[in-house]
Amino acid sequence: MLGDLILKTLHEEVKPAMGCTEPVAVALAVAKAKELCLEQALSMDAIDRVLIKVSPNIFKNGLTVGIPGTDEVGLIIATALGITSGDSEAGLEIFKRVCAQDIQAAHALIKSQKIDLSLADTDQKIYVEATVVAGAHFGHVIIENRHDAFTHMDSHRGVFLKHEGLQSETAIKNPLYDFSFDTIIKQVEQLRHEDLAFLLEGLSMNAAMAAYGLANTCGMSVGKALHTQIEKGHLCDDLMNRAMILTAAASDARMSGVSLPVMSSNGSGNNGLTALLPIVAYAQRNAVSDEKLAKAAAISHLVNSIIKNNIGRLSALCGCGVAAGTGAAVAITWLMEGSPAQQEGAVQNMIANTTGMICDGAKVGCALKLATSASAAIQSAMLATSDVIVPAGNGIIGNTADETIKNLGFLSKHAMDTVDQVILSVMTEHITR
Repeated sequence: MLGDLILKTLHEEVKPAMGCTEPVAVALAVAKAKELCLEQALSMDAIDRVLIKVSPNIFKNGLTVGIPGTDEVGLIIATALGITSGDSEAGLEIFKRVCAQDIQAAHALIKSQKIDLSLADTDQKIYVEATVVAGAHFGHVIIENRHDAFTHMDSHRGVFLKHEGLQSETAIKNPLYDFSFDTIIKQVEQLRHEDLAFLLEGLSMNAAMAAYGLANTCGMSVGKALHTQIEKGHLCDDLMNRAMILTAAASDARMSGVSLPVMSSNGSGNNGLTALLPIVAYAQRNAVSDEKLAKAAAISHLVNSIIKNNIGRLSALCGCGVAAGTGAAVAITWLMEGSPAQQEGAVQNMIANTTGMICDGAKVGCALKLATSASAAIQSAMLATSDVIVPAGNGIIGNTADETIKNLGFLSKHAMDTVDQVILSVMTEHITR
């Protein structure tokens, strides 16, 4: 049944996350490997080596992003904290309980030069392999495809988990993606509010991160600075600017490592911010029932997931720009009582506008891209509900939303891998200067 499939997908893809999910995945893998390695008779001082191999996309997105609970960035400190404070049961909120003592111990571990971080020889977008060695004891795990999906676990005591044939994202086939765009949205409209009410937590959670970014100086303070322009009279306090400011402020806070959770979407916290905060902005200006808010959130998450299924969970294309922002645009169009044709039009407008926005890693500068995406989402919805829609044949725009999304996926898979390699080369050259 499609309704059950939608709910299952939402529960799998919409989860709280503390910090950028790439360093989170690294810390999570390390924490699990540590737990498999160490026994009651061994202390953490017995650890001899911590070996981490990550895919280029994990490396790119974890290179310069803030780690919650610290004033630091990057995968090395994430790895060390996976040892000193990591509890794999915390999942994507593994940085939730980081304290000063954990950070001090992490610095000592880094100073001991026991950590070895390297690039894995893999085509996987999401791949983290962690090995912790303590004398004759070891723990070894692999995370693939999703940031919290363990596909292999073994230790000196034997193999605990081994998924054969799970070698690529496409190995996990969700039948939801066989349904058309409009069929999925029509089914969301039929779902009971009580089955979708859990999604309301994400709206309040992400709004809290935005409020923190507006009240404090963090990251680049893009959201805060733009809000000041409203106070000066240079910008209007309208829906487009409010969505832009809330989304940017939340990214400012999250990318700088503020210790607050956000509701992620399809494995990305920034996707979650972009998918939900334009809806929050709309609700701040319009009376919207909880039932409509929950369904709008579901639509946004699902459209994001559909597009990410085509372009990849990590890509050289900015997922916030082309996927989560498009989800928000469709959700806003739906809240504006746009017709099914206008909802498809929001997809056409958004992809015609934002395709080409690259992902050059997670960082404080992401606030600019999230601001652009949120603003474009409102613009796309407003144009679509006015029947101003990019026609088929303009660039990669197809006859339907489904065709356009497939065209976007074709572009991502056949053209952007080279772009990703060049981006990574530029980034790594910069840090070695």
